[in-house]
Amino acid sequence: MSSIQPVRGTHDLIGEEQRRHARVVSTARHIAGLYGFDEWSTPIFEETRVFSRSLGDTSDVVSKEMYSFNDRDGESLTLRPEGTAAICRALVTNALTQSLPQKVFYTGPMFRHERPQKGRYRQFHQIGAELLGAAEPLADAEAIALGYAVLEALGVAQYVTLELNTLGDAASRDAWRQALVAYFSAHEGRLSEDSRIRLAKNPLRILDSKDAGDRELVANAPMMEEFLTTEARTFWDELRLKLDLFGIAYTVNPAIVRGLDYYNHTTFEFVTNRLGSQGTVLAGGRYDGLVKQMGGPEVPAIGWAAGVERLAMLLESAPEAPRSVVLIPVGSPDEKAVCQILQALRQQGVRTEIGYKGSLRKRMERAGKQNASHVLFLGEDELARGVFRVKSMETGQEDEVATDALLSDARSIFAR
Repeated sequence: MSSIQPVRGTHDLIGEEQRRHARVVSTARHIAGLYGFDEWSTPIFEETRVFSRSLGDTSDVVSKEMYSFNDRDGESLTLRPEGTAAICRALVTNALTQSLPQKVFYTGPMFRHERPQKGRYRQFHQIGAELLGAAEPLADAEAIALGYAVLEALGVAQYVTLELNTLGDAASRDAWRQALVAYFSAHEGRLSEDSRIRLAKNPLRILDSKDAGDRELVANAPMMEEFLTTEARTFWDELRLKLDLFGIAYTVNPAIVRGLDYYNHTTFEFVTNRLGSQGTVLAGGRYDGLVKQMGGPEVPAIGWAAGVERLAMLLESAPEAPRSVVLIPVGSPDEKAVCQILQALRQQGVRTEIGYKGSLRKRMERAGKQNASHVLFLGEDELARGVFRVKSMETGQEDEVATDALLSDARSIFAR
């Protein structure tokens, strides 16, 4: 019988890969805290309507990729494909729309039935930030500045470029939508099957098509810049001015429309050429109507999400594996004393393990595989004399250390 493998599109995080993953999350959590963002955690699944009505039924996420199922009560539930909709639902559910602005950081697994490839999984992990309740361009600039600060703290900012676009306000989009419908209708016969469906429901989605024929048409399609209202153009100009004040360089890319239907005004992506086709590592935008879709009031909002796996791949090197101290009982020392010493070292903040049964040679080999910095030998004789034998795995030097000294100042002793 063949061994059981992970489900297609999922993967285990072990060893170096887990340390890279943890580095991304802990760094983002720290930087978000410096910007005043508090961490929220939402359920891993929600009522399907949380995502179906917020992401739009013409988006690939809703039409092709969501993991939805009926529970035993017949209720339709969905494993979350992204984090923003759930955060907005939580804002309304917990009656926080009267306490704005709210600055939220989140992290956790997301689920989409996509074609697995390097940097793209069916269960993947994201970090994200949402600034809820701020309508001014300064909020957008600060959210983008937070994203850049996370990339900078991870040491990967030099590998990415910020690409920026505007989707304008409602009036701008209505005018743009009419122009897109007229343009694509004139070329309907050349559109892919998916894009012909989108033409009737949401022509903006055609701009996000990956079909080669669609891409040729999109290259000559009307651009939003031509249809911006005075108010939308002012917002767009102010955003770029604020980014200049933050010292963040960007490139305007009119093709960025984002893959979800709830965005307006600002859209942006931090992209890299170091990960092949999976070049977007952090992306987001403004979504002023989403909270209302969750049953709340009109709440302006801006946010972003980043793929932890992709950021982990960009790290120059993995964080070092933690070093341990391994206590090896020799002979038959008193077990109570051994356990007390183990716990006393751990209480001092020393990562301590015990060398289980086996020959001394085997246990030393295991200590090396455990990345031990030191080995403590403890036998009946050492217990009687109140000492340990301490061996440095780096130098091979072995010393006797008084038990009292070790248990009162272990960190200094193992720093040698």
